[in-house]
Amino acid sequence: MEIILAEPRGFCAGVKRAVDILSITLEKYRNKRKVYVLHEIVHNKYVVEVFKKQGVVFVNNIEDIEENGGILIFSAHGVSKSIEDKAKRKGIQIINATCPLVNKVHKEAKRYEDNGRELILIGHKNHPEVKGIRGRVNNRIILVQTLQNVHDLKVKNPNNLSYVTQTTLSVDDTREIITALKLKFPNIIGPNLKNICYATQNRQNAVKKLVEIVDIVLIIGSENSSNSNRLLDLCTAREKKAYLIDNYSYIDKSWLQGVEKIGITAGASAPNILVDELINHLKINMNAKVSVMSGGVTENVQFKIPNLV
Repeated sequence: MEIILAEPRGFCAGVKRAVDILSITLEKYRNKRKVYVLHEIVHNKYVVEVFKKQGVVFVNNIEDIEENGGILIFSAHGVSKSIEDKAKRKGIQIINATCPLVNKVHKEAKRYEDNGRELILIGHKNHPEVKGIRGRVNNRIILVQTLQNVHDLKVKNPNNLSYVTQTTLSVDDTREIITALKLKFPNIIGPNLKNICYATQNRQNAVKKLVEIVDIVLIIGSENSSNSNRLLDLCTAREKKAYLIDNYSYIDKSWLQGVEKIGITAGASAPNILVDELINHLKINMNAKVSVMSGGVTENVQFKIPNLV
């Protein structure tokens, strides 16, 4: 049996930055101040559990934070302005770990609004990134999730429209939606696919190549990870057997019967240790050999860590 690793895979620069910010903060204030994170720092069960064991408190609401001089970190997905203002009013020290690429979408949305344009957001309704983007402007944002939504869309002025996108979507699906918007509203303006982050694009492109050379794809990522689910969607759309798993223990041996080549990738919020554990498991139990897919992209993007008080 042969294992072929997608390239690239795993942590992106935005996720690494958020995890590093939390690690540094925890180390600096350990046993001094309580460290809180609003929601999950990134959408990965393993990462969240590791930090919980180190004393990080994950909360769903600002009201859940004790007024005891704790520190609050906003996750990589970003938050609405109202949540940020609420934390400040409560006197909570904030450290913002929002991905710089998500911050870029926040600024684009605000700029379009300031220019008087009605704004459309392409994204998934309940994703925290979408909630954060919608909460960064004052006016109503029209959410578009599907081509049918575009067909049903009613706007105030078809000649005064703009759009932005969630960063972790499927590039192919988003391209179709943008094309449909431009056909229906020729004067709409927006960033094409530039809002889809480089890491999401790279991992999706790698999976498209991977499915052509393997019998099955195992995707390391948590169920609530948008970018990991898009990797799964790409595989199934190409009629390739694929499974999204948190770690190697989720594997069903029946999946691998008759399989000669296993493709492995990982979502942008999945740490490399989970990939290594999966590889070791397959090596021991399946006598598998490992290679890296040729023609992959090497990522050198790094985002600066802010000065932490």
